[in-house]
Amino acid sequence: MNQLDLFLPCAAGVEHCLAHEVRSVVGEPGLQVGVARGGVRLAGSWRMAMQLNLHSRLAMRVLVQLLHTPYRHEDDVYAGAHAVAWEAWFTPQHSFKVEVTAQHSPLKSLNFATLRVKDAVADRFRAKGGERPSVNTQWPDVRLYTHLTSEHMTLYIDTSGEPLFKRGWRVDKGDAPLKETLAAAMLAASGWSMPLLIAPGEAPPATPAVCGVDLGLPLYDPCCGSGTIAIEAASIACNMAPGLMRRFAFEKLLPYQAHVWDGLRDQARAAQVAPRAAVFGSDVAFRMVDFAQRNAERAGVAHALVLRGGDALQRMPPCEAPGVMLLNPPYGERIEVAGVAGAATRRGSNAVAQATAPDWDTDGDGPAQHGSARSDAGAREQAQVSDGGDFFSQLASHWKKNYTGWSAWVLTPDLKLPGRMRLKESRRVPMWNGPIECRLFRFDMSAGSLRRVAKTDPPAS
Repeated sequence: MNQLDLFLPCAAGVEHCLAHEVRSVVGEPGLQVGVARGGVRLAGSWRMAMQLNLHSRLAMRVLVQLLHTPYRHEDDVYAGAHAVAWEAWFTPQHSFKVEVTAQHSPLKSLNFATLRVKDAVADRFRAKGGERPSVNTQWPDVRLYTHLTSEHMTLYIDTSGEPLFKRGWRVDKGDAPLKETLAAAMLAASGWSMPLLIAPGEAPPATPAVCGVDLGLPLYDPCCGSGTIAIEAASIACNMAPGLMRRFAFEKLLPYQAHVWDGLRDQARAAQVAPRAAVFGSDVAFRMVDFAQRNAERAGVAHALVLRGGDALQRMPPCEAPGVMLLNPPYGERIEVAGVAGAATRRGSNAVAQATAPDWDTDGDGPAQHGSARSDAGAREQAQVSDGGDFFSQLASHWKKNYTGWSAWVLTPDLKLPGRMRLKESRRVPMWNGPIECRLFRFDMSAGSLRRVAKTDPPAS
């Protein structure tokens, strides 16, 4: 179990940040991490697989690749799955589930391909010992993934179980919560939780790259909802491993050694520190602030962040020192935005595109969107134009007037948002929020930043 082929799937656009995170978690000099479509690949040990499950904030799962072979027909799928030594990973007393994804596969039915993999696994167990494991499609002990391309089939066994964005602390949430993995990706892309990655064509930094949390930069989410971004940031500030509060599928697999896993968790607990940076969150809906506070308590970071109620258009900076704002404002088919600019607004852009990378999160959670709710105090009663223009232009004016020196990172599917806000972005990072293609825009609140954006302005890299 010291030479495993590991694949860590992630949301499209996050691959390079995940590769950087994997190198940081493993800490082995010269570790080769390959950036693939929708994830990263590396050769590692069983211990490393457990370590990545415990510490990765960006990966959806940690998968072990067991087979990669050419195929043409369903019989080839059966033969390939039958050749894998499944008895080295689990027993007939374990239940299992098979899931199949495909891109340009010549097979006519993925359901039939799934059945052939299931039969191959069961038949191998029966041939080896006379017993076969049962299938459980709801709560299996073991999850097996098959990915089919036009020429090759790849078989994986899952070491994570529930997807890794389920940290174990979020119980109270809005109607459309942001996934923790996407919140972590926003923090990474902004340079707050890891050194800012240099885009192709950009000059390297004059000084060694450091992340904002190490510099003690405050972080503030003025539309915090149930607190996903703020809690994730507070956990990073305290150096808390994201997987400490949950169980993993590898605990039921045969290579699992309890003493090794206990040692990894003890090391993670010993590495926790006092908050290295101040974290703040606010939301106009006081009910959501209550949700965020309870979630923070369950996550063990209530001491590391400050949550308040208040309208994003009126809230003043939460601290004297300039810092980083990071937010996922309402868009698309979202519930009402709260605040003084109007109660029934919706964002104008509903452009929804299917992600090109395979989505390994098959638990049916759907697009992860940030939830907000009507304020219990009825803060927003005025009408607003249907495209949300008033809200965002007023937000930009508020930032320009009161947040000089701050940088604001805004996740949105609206590519015209800088024009709506009459701000020039200094950076744009492509990201996917579930099936919704988005951009993470950076706006620097400096003197003269508020202006009309000319149509000839080139986009930031």
